[in-house]
Amino acid sequence: MNFEKQYRYTGKQTLNLTEQATAPAAEYTDEKVIKNQIAKNIKQLTELQGKLYAQDRHGVLIIFQAMDAAGKDSMIAHIMSGINPQGCVVTSFKQPTSNEVAHDYLWRIHNQVPKRGMIGIFNRSYYEDVLVSRVHPNIIVNEHIGDIESPEQVNDDFFNRRFKDLRYFEDYLQHNGYTVLKFFLHMSKAEQKQRFIRRIEIPSHNWKFSAADIRERQYWDDYQRVYDEAITNTATKSVPWYVIPSDSKWYSRLCVSEIINQRLGQLPLAYPSLDADNQAQLKTALEQLDREND
Repeated sequence: MNFEKQYRYTGKQTLNLTEQATAPAAEYTDEKVIKNQIAKNIKQLTELQGKLYAQDRHGVLIIFQAMDAAGKDSMIAHIMSGINPQGCVVTSFKQPTSNEVAHDYLWRIHNQVPKRGMIGIFNRSYYEDVLVSRVHPNIIVNEHIGDIESPEQVNDDFFNRRFKDLRYFEDYLQHNGYTVLKFFLHMSKAEQKQRFIRRIEIPSHNWKFSAADIRERQYWDDYQRVYDEAITNTATKSVPWYVIPSDSKWYSRLCVSEIINQRLGQLPLAYPSLDADNQAQLKTALEQLDREND
């Protein structure tokens, strides 16, 4: 299966998350086979990342969005396990600080965009500003933006402007040599319930659970709606969203690792070649080393 094609969404049609699969494709039931393929993908990504870092001409930004317990953290830890830490940076966006709120909402984001040659990973991202704040519009009211003083002003027009901001921002990144990969880990409400139960019942997982998780679960339908609209309004042909079935963590890791490798494989990555002068310097250095007495 071509996961990149299967799960790519470019905004040409209405998404409707309720109709999108959360379970793995029927032919992917052998966990051992899946794990073996993921291991191969990790090895391939290691090779691609080495070229990306050495060439220093392209940057990669990977965005993970999902409901709580969908597996973002374990996804990052697993599929990036072969990456040289020098060439990768992970940023988790939490509630903005007072200093961040005092700036435009993309200010804190732009500060975390990776350098070219690097893979940057956003565990949640600027999309929180059209998701959580849409479910809870008082967040915007409390940021004292312009003349916004009531939740009624945080309306569709407000978010349509933000959708346009995000499309422009991602175009801007592309113009500067970046590939932006956006993944929504699509999990069912029933699966989230089971993962929350495990977090409560298994002592070593207790730290992952917060009472806020249960509070936000009450807004499940609202979040499905705003995710649907955000993905629909920010997916483009050049910067699509990938809506990944995530009731099975191993299947979602397989899909994501395959897509990342396929997209990076489309970049003209290569180790830098040296000109004649530098080649001559290498030859001279090698001759000097050969003449040394051990």
